Amino acid sequence: MPSCARTPLRPPVSAQEFVALHGEAARKAEGASGIPASFMVAQAAHETGWGRKHIRMADGSNSFNLFGIKAGGGWKGPTTQVVTTEFVDGRAQKSTQNFRAYSSYDESFADYARLMKTSPRYREVVAGTAATKSAHVFAQGLQQAGYATDPAYADKLGRVINTTLR
Repeated sequence: MPSCARTPLRPPVSAQEFVALHGEAARKAEGASGIPASFMVAQAAHETGWGRKHIRMADGSNSFNLFGIKAGGGWKGPTTQVVTTEFVDGRAQKSTQNFRAYSSYDESFADYARLMKTSPRYREVVAGTAATKSAHVFAQGLQQAGYATDPAYADKLGRVINTTLR
């Protein structure tokens, strides 16, 4: 199995392979954030369709952005623009957004942990998740904090977390 720091030559073929590919980086991110590694791997699986749908750079290369993290005004690193679906007033709309880009999956996990730990927006999500270790608390907290615009995000993420826990 390739290192998490490199792009696999092909997408993972199973949930087990995806979990194995990202497990080490997720455990490091757990140490930095307090969020269980299995929850982060599940979120990465949900955001990428188990590694089959990556955010691409303009040249087609991988951005290594496993969490769909957008590049806000404070982001100083590389970015890529992609068309994404956002929900506005309950309706899906296509829009072009700037997303963060990384040099590796490890960097993506590390930045996600940093974002979750340092952003006031996610402080309660991290605290509640670290205290309860509850997938439901994590998924609901992310949705309430505005991590994603999809009104069904928490339910979808919860199902993927349950899959990774099995």
